[in-house]
Amino acid sequence: MDFDHLVTFIEIAKQGSFSRAGQKLYRSQPAVSAQIRQLEQEYGQKLFDRVGKSVRLTVAGEALLEYANRLLTLRNESLRAVADHAATPRGTLAVGANEATCLYVLPDIFAEYSRRFPSVQISIYRNFSHKVLEKVEDGTVDVGIVTLPVKSPSLKVHPIFRDRLMLMTSPSNPLASAKTVRTSDVADQPLIFPKTGFTRQVLDKQFRPFRSRLRIAMELASVGMIKRFVAAGLGVSLISESFAQDEVRAGQVKLIPISDMEVWRELGIVYRRDRTLPRSAAAFVTLARHGAGGATADAPARVAQKR
Repeated sequence: MDFDHLVTFIEIAKQGSFSRAGQKLYRSQPAVSAQIRQLEQEYGQKLFDRVGKSVRLTVAGEALLEYANRLLTLRNESLRAVADHAATPRGTLAVGANEATCLYVLPDIFAEYSRRFPSVQISIYRNFSHKVLEKVEDGTVDVGIVTLPVKSPSLKVHPIFRDRLMLMTSPSNPLASAKTVRTSDVADQPLIFPKTGFTRQVLDKQFRPFRSRLRIAMELASVGMIKRFVAAGLGVSLISESFAQDEVRAGQVKLIPISDMEVWRELGIVYRRDRTLPRSAAAFVTLARHGAGGATADAPARVAQKR
């Protein structure tokens, strides 16, 4: 059996389409179809039924899916176990984090990690914190970087980053020249909210007393999009201070403290308590906890001094 065939099989089951699976895996549809035919010949059973333009697993295919996932997990664990016998970390480091953390917190840490351990391949699972926690729990990823607090008793948690939420406006906004603002001042502005996540939960709670007069101009899924639209003067938003430093330096946006609101976004690195981390992951945890140099790494220390 070829593990590559199992990867293709799992992706088709996930996508419900041979062509979409091929696009995800950078393989032609004929190559994907050939791999599934070989699997079906090996098992002597049809694995997919065509339903309109989609495909779905047969009963035999559903039985194989569970084993395919377990086989690939065991394969990855064996590769990591063998790599751990090397003098320095090797193999693959599987990290989970949300989009904003990947863009604004982790690049410096990843750069330093790659400099120290060039033999390790970094694999990133990007999703919301609750999805990352699920992947850490089931062993799909080695470590996760998630918004705190985390209450799972099966996970070890180390805080690594702390950042304040601030008002973000365009330079031309009437509030841009203020040293501080109040929540009531912000409530009078057109608001650009993230669709989901920690910041959205904070905004919903903070502006609940002003619900009758709120003007939510946009709900966007991306921090990058929110920054662009705020810079264009289409509204104001709240954002973690470090996420907009490039735009502040470029003069595209202004960040202003909210005097009657002190909310901090705290990130932690998490991994299973009952699992011995592969050497590649243990090295990453050590680096993330102690900092990799530069603005990202020493942010927790700087913030701690303000407490």
